[in-house]
Amino acid sequence: MKLSWQGLIVTALVAFAAGLGGVWLGMHAFHHGTPGLHDTVHERLNLTGEQSSRIEAIEAEFATRRQALELEMRAANADLAAAIREEHGYGPGVTAAIERFHHAMGELQSETIRHVFAMREVLNPDQQAVFDSTVVESLTAEQQ
Repeated sequence: MKLSWQGLIVTALVAFAAGLGGVWLGMHAFHHGTPGLHDTVHERLNLTGEQSSRIEAIEAEFATRRQALELEMRAANADLAAAIREEHGYGPGVTAAIERFHHAMGELQSETIRHVFAMREVLNPDQQAVFDSTVVESLTAEQQ
C-alpha cells in the first residue's frame, strides 16, 4: 500500500506528537498523585543547610542542561517542519530531524536520571530510603 504525501505528513506529525507526549510524560514523571520528588526532597527529608545548598546547586546545573536540551528539541521540531514542507514525504530531511529530536529527548532522559542520582548522593541512608521510595512510586504510579 502506497501512502500519499499527505498521509506521510500526517504519519510524521502523529509520530512527532507521540514523541512530545513521551517527553512531557518523562518531564512530569515525578508529579503524580503521590508526592513529587521535588516536594519530597525539600519538604519531607529535613535537609541540613549543607544538603540544601548542594541540592540547589545540582538543581541549578540540571535546569541549565534541561533548558538547552529542550531548545534542541524545539530546533529539531523546526527542522522537521521545514523538511515536511520541502520534501512532502518521509525523506532524508524528515529522517534527520526525527533522529535529531530523538537524540535530544534521549539525552534529556539520561540527564534527568543522572540528576536524580546526583541528588540521592547528597542524602543520608534514612533520607535515601524515602527518596528511593518516592522515585519508584512516581515512576510506577498510574497516570491520572
